[in-house]
Amino acid sequence: MLVSLHAKNFAIIDEIEVFFGEHLNIISGETGAGKSVIIGSVNAALGGKVPKDVVRAGCEQALVELVFETGQERVRDMLVQKGLSMEEDEILISRKITSTGKTLYRVNGEVVSGAFVKELAGELIDIHGQHEHQSLLNKSKHLKMLDRFVAGELDGVKKKLKESFFRYRALQKELSEAEVDGEKRIRELSFLQFELDEIEKAKLVAGEEEELSREHRRLANANTIKETLSTVYRLSGEGGDSAAEQLGHAVRQLAKIEQYDSRLSDLYASLESVEGMVHDFNRELNAYLDDCEDEGERFAQVEERLNVVNRLTTRHGMDVAGVLAYAEECREKIERYENYDQYIENLEKKCKKEEEELKNLCSQASALRREGAKELVVRLTQALRDLNFLDVRLSLSFGTCENYTAEGTDDVEFLISTNPGEELKPLARVASGGELSRIMLALKSVFSGRDEIETMIFDEIDVGVSGRTAQMVSEKMAGLGLKRQILCITHLPQIASMADTHFIIEKTTDGQKTKTGIRELTKEGAVQEIARMLGGVEITDKVVESASEMKAMADKKKQEVFARENEKC
Repeated sequence: MLVSLHAKNFAIIDEIEVFFGEHLNIISGETGAGKSVIIGSVNAALGGKVPKDVVRAGCEQALVELVFETGQERVRDMLVQKGLSMEEDEILISRKITSTGKTLYRVNGEVVSGAFVKELAGELIDIHGQHEHQSLLNKSKHLKMLDRFVAGELDGVKKKLKESFFRYRALQKELSEAEVDGEKRIRELSFLQFELDEIEKAKLVAGEEEELSREHRRLANANTIKETLSTVYRLSGEGGDSAAEQLGHAVRQLAKIEQYDSRLSDLYASLESVEGMVHDFNRELNAYLDDCEDEGERFAQVEERLNVVNRLTTRHGMDVAGVLAYAEECREKIERYENYDQYIENLEKKCKKEEEELKNLCSQASALRREGAKELVVRLTQALRDLNFLDVRLSLSFGTCENYTAEGTDDVEFLISTNPGEELKPLARVASGGELSRIMLALKSVFSGRDEIETMIFDEIDVGVSGRTAQMVSEKMAGLGLKRQILCITHLPQIASMADTHFIIEKTTDGQKTKTGIRELTKEGAVQEIARMLGGVEITDKVVESASEMKAMADKKKQEVFARENEKC
């Protein structure tokens, strides 16, 4: 669940910190008070897009922090894979946004990517924005909704289906590119043979360009190396003033006195060791100088070989390993063209075999979807009736796509009839804004039993809803709140009265700046807020009495909902 939200310098938020409760959390307030800014801050912390001016005017950066508490093993595994710690089942997600637009995400104090935060958020919270219900009008979304409901065995089939689809597409592409006429094939065969002959003639060895470059650098500077080493040898090992002679003299002097003090013996041993190291160095240096013969001929050979290598790597835009790989591709293509008819026949067989596998997987996926669709329709229909769609009829129409896709060949669409005698029609031709809100709420309630997401946010799910329908929506929200944590922004007193925890958003100004705040209401405060929703500008004693009665009735109704849900379990 979402334990707390801390936001600072975000839009019109100066600084807020709020601790949410379990079950149904209601957020209400006057229009324009900043309710959506609160949800926007949550969205921002979880990787959502933010406007350029999101940082409060006059501030250098905005900060949003969310604390979640979860026991989900999948979430813990995601953190472990990223090398992130998790103590006492708590996750702290934060996002810092600078006035220049830079963003920094952290999870439990460690810097992470926005992509990871979004992935993590998908396991922790489900946010329903004011316009999300419009996705119901997008037919392409219907298949995803059905697949989310079915899940289970379907997920495994879809994984295989997707892999088969891309293999099939690759084979089709190869077959299409391989089909060339005889004249073009002869020209390309000649070109490939020329390229291959040139590479084979060079007898390239992987990694040789680095070795050649090193040797070329040494040989190009051979005279400088020899002169410098000769100077070093004169200084360290040749002549009366050399390091070796001076060290030898020092050793002999120390040998005369080392017997008088054990500490002098240690110094003598150290100096003797240094003398030995210098003698060893001089022997190796002398041997190196003896090997420094005239290597002009070798330099010419290396330079010539390096030119050959560089010419081929530059021409093909690769290193030696890449050129060798290209040569292997040439051999394969030459073999194909020389045995073209057999190659095409084998490729067509592979393509046909893969298509049969793909077709079979599409059939498996379709069968699982059709079976799952039956249960989804039954459960969704009941959920809609609970939301005052008393005469609703619903179905999932199955069509077939013209071509294979990574999702299969099913073309799925929700059809609905909300009034007696009306034929089933696509949602886009039937549902109003308020009806779409209720349909989305019904879907959320059905899906709530299919996933482990512990927190759901509804931003004005009650758009276009009133009267008896509003009461039924409130009962559905209360039912959802029994199973998981719900955060709901609402303008309806019927929904607000169902709150287990009620927050109010208030906007204040000092004449210079405006800021929004949030505070938890007491039971009496919640009644006053419900009265405001009921009475508008003037809140009379009668309105407060009605609000108190509504709150009491809501508490009673929640008990009934709780009893019904227990019976279902």
